[in-house]
Amino acid sequence: MAAKKKAAKKKTIRRTTLRSSKGTKLYAVRAADGTFKDIQTYKRAHAADIRKSSKAEATKKAAKKKAPARKKAAAKKK
Repeated sequence: MAAKKKAAKKKTIRRTTLRSSKGTKLYAVRAADGTFKDIQTYKRAHAADIRKSSKAEATKKAAKKKAPARKKAAAKKK
């Protein structure tokens, strides 16, 4: 029997939500040892997430481009 290798799952980066002393919402990414690796404001992090498209969205968009455009029916004259 051939041994099947399991594909290693990519660990998603989890962000901790915090509040600054001014009350601004923050996202903090922690390193493996528990220290803060990156701290961003929620506003900037959210905008960056929206700008970046996922693989699923990219493939869906590519498939939509490949499909031929349907012709619209001409309007009926009275």
